[in-house]
Amino acid sequence: MLNIVASEPLPLKTRLAAALAFKNFIRTHWVDESGNYRLPADEVATIKQELVGLMISSPPSLQSQLGEAISLIADSDFWTRWDTLTQDLVSRLSPTDYKVTNGVLEVAHSIFQRWRPLFQSNELYEEINHVLSIFGEPFVQMLGVVDKQIDANKDNQAGLKGWFDAMSLLIRIFYDLSCQDLPPVIESNFGQIVTILLKYLSYTNPLFDGDEDEATPVETVKADICEALTLYTTKFDDDFSPFADQFTNAVWGLLSSVGPEKRYDLLVSKALNFLTAIASVPRHAASFKDEAVMGQIVEKVILPNVSLRESDIELFEDEPIEFIRRDLEGSDTDSRRRAATDFLRKLLENFELMVSQVVFKYIEHYLSLGASDWKAKDTAIYLFLAIAAKGTVTAAQGVKTVNQYVDVVDFFQKHVAQDLIADEGVEPISKVDAIKYLHNFRSQLTKEQWQAAFNPLIKNLGSSNYVVYTYAAIAVERVLYLTKDDGQHLFSRADIEPFAKDLLQHLFVLVEKDTSPAKLQENEFLMRCIMRVLIVIKDGVVPILDVILNHLVTIMNVIKANPSNPRFYYYHFEAIGALVR
Repeated sequence: MLNIVASEPLPLKTRLAAALAFKNFIRTHWVDESGNYRLPADEVATIKQELVGLMISSPPSLQSQLGEAISLIADSDFWTRWDTLTQDLVSRLSPTDYKVTNGVLEVAHSIFQRWRPLFQSNELYEEINHVLSIFGEPFVQMLGVVDKQIDANKDNQAGLKGWFDAMSLLIRIFYDLSCQDLPPVIESNFGQIVTILLKYLSYTNPLFDGDEDEATPVETVKADICEALTLYTTKFDDDFSPFADQFTNAVWGLLSSVGPEKRYDLLVSKALNFLTAIASVPRHAASFKDEAVMGQIVEKVILPNVSLRESDIELFEDEPIEFIRRDLEGSDTDSRRRAATDFLRKLLENFELMVSQVVFKYIEHYLSLGASDWKAKDTAIYLFLAIAAKGTVTAAQGVKTVNQYVDVVDFFQKHVAQDLIADEGVEPISKVDAIKYLHNFRSQLTKEQWQAAFNPLIKNLGSSNYVVYTYAAIAVERVLYLTKDDGQHLFSRADIEPFAKDLLQHLFVLVEKDTSPAKLQENEFLMRCIMRVLIVIKDGVVPILDVILNHLVTIMNVIKANPSNPRFYYYHFEAIGALVR
C-alpha cells in the first residue's frame, strides 16, 4: 500500500485510496490488546523508517492520511519504542521549503497535542523531557526562521500563506510543549518568543483581505496566539505577569479593530477568552476597576459581539435545530456571544455593583430603541440575561443565584412578557427571547407566577416557527421537572391533567410532521417533553393510553429503519417506560 502511495505516475485518487486503506489497517492491525506488534518485526522497522519521509514528500491530501497513521503508531510506540522519531523530524525541518517544514510540524503537533488532557505522571514527564532535549532548541530557531520568511514573502501570497501555516503550527506546538509545565528552553528564550507573539497579534497584510467568511492564515495565527496566552495566564502567571499588560493592550487593540465578519469569529472568541483569563487573576483584574474603562469595555467589546448578526438570523431560519443546540446546550463555545458573556460575567464576579450599573445604562438605551427595532431589544434582553445570572444555568434548576442589584421578575413583567403573550406582530426571535428568559429563571418564579405564565407558554407550542415551538417544549419540560424544597414537583399531576391530552396530541403532531426517519427523530426536545408529561401525569394517562401507545409504536416503526439520534430514541424509550410504570 505504501508503494502505491509513493508511486507518482498513479492517479491521485488511487494513491489516496491506498493511504486511507493503510491508515485504517494501522488503526486495527498495528498492536494487539496487550500492546504487542501484530506485524513482523522487519515490516514494523521498515514502516517506521520510511513513513515520515513519504508523508513529507506527498501531496496535502495524502499527507493528512499518512500523518494520522503516524499519530496512530505514536499512540502505542512513542517514545520508548520509537525513540528515533523526534530526531528524524528535526533533521527534516527546512529553513527554505515551507511544504516540507509544514509536513514535519503537522506530525510533531499531532503527537505532542496528546499531552494536553493528560494527568501528570513520571512517564509523561519522561516523554516530554525526551522531546524537549531534541526538539526544544530547533523549535525556538524555527520560530525565528519562519518569522524572517514571512517578512521575506510579504508580497508573495502563496509563500506568505505557506509560512503563516508554519507559524500557526509552531504556536500550537508552543502550547503543546507548555501544556504540562514551563519548559526551560522556552523560559530561557521567553523574551524572543514574546516579541514574535506581539508582532503577529498586530500583523496585517492586504494580500489576505477580501474574504468575509473564511478565516485567513493571519486570523488563524492570532487565534492560536490568544489560546496560548490564555494557557500562560492561567498556568504560569508568575512568569507571564511582566508581559500581561502588553498583551492585554495588544488584544484589546485587536478586538477594537476587527469587524463583524464571520472570518473573525474564532479570533474574537479566543481573544475574549484571554481577557476572561486576565480578569480571573486579581492583580490583573484591578486594571478593569474603573467606570470609564468598564464603559469602554461594554461599548467596544461586549456590545459588538452580543448583538445579532445576519449570520445568526440565517442560522435561525435555515438550520433551526443547530441554532437551538448552540444556544441552549453550550455547543457555541467558540462563538462571539458566548465568549463575550463569559468575559462580562467574570467582570461581574469581581465588581458586581459597578458592572451592573454600567451595563444597565446600555440595557435601558437599547430597550428604548427596541420600541421600533426588535434587534435592539434582543441585545437588551441578552445583556440582562448575562448580568442577572450568577454562575452557570443549571440543567435542573436554571439560574439558582441572581445578581442582587437586578429584579428578574419585574424586568420580565415590564419588558418581556408582552412578547410571550402577543399573538401577532412579534418577531420569532423575540418570542424565543421571552421563552428563554422564563426557561433560564424558572426557579426564581413562584408557583403562582408560573401558573400565570404557563398557558401563554403552552400557546407558543402552536407557533408555525420551528425554533419557537421547540423552545416552548423545552421550557414546558423543564418546568414540569422543577421540584420544590421538599422534593415534590412544582406542577403536580392535578395541575396538568386537564390539558395533558391536548398537549400530548399536539406534541405528537409536531414530531410526526415529517415521517422520514432522519427528520422525525431530529428534534429530541419534543420527545423529551412528551416523556416528561407522561412521567408527571402517571395514572392520569389511562383514558388516552391507546392513543399515546399508537403514536409511540408509529414512531418506533419509523426510526427502527434508520436510528440516527440516540437522544431521541432514549427519550422515546423512557416515554414507553413511563406508560409501563
